[in-house]
Amino acid sequence: MRLLFDQNISHRILRFLGSGFPQCTTVKDENLTDFSDRKIWDFAKQNNFAIITLDSDLNDLNSLFGHPPKIIWLRTKNLKNRVYC
Repeated sequence: MRLLFDQNISHRILRFLGSGFPQCTTVKDENLTDFSDRKIWDFAKQNNFAIITLDSDLNDLNSLFGHPPKIIWLRTKNLKNRVYC
């Protein structure tokens, strides 16, 4: 599965995924930081990514336009790094 992590999720998450998800990337790594949600959504659609986000905006785009891309909307507040370890 190809996952694209939105800019509201730390790019450091990739080191925790290990070899289980080698095709994962972040908005930052794809030079999409501060791009509109629609541009990020279009990029994910064109490149066969599912988007992981903390924002409802990308989920709203799927309500309007359907999928792909699939959206994984994490409905939690930001957590400290020590929670992940």
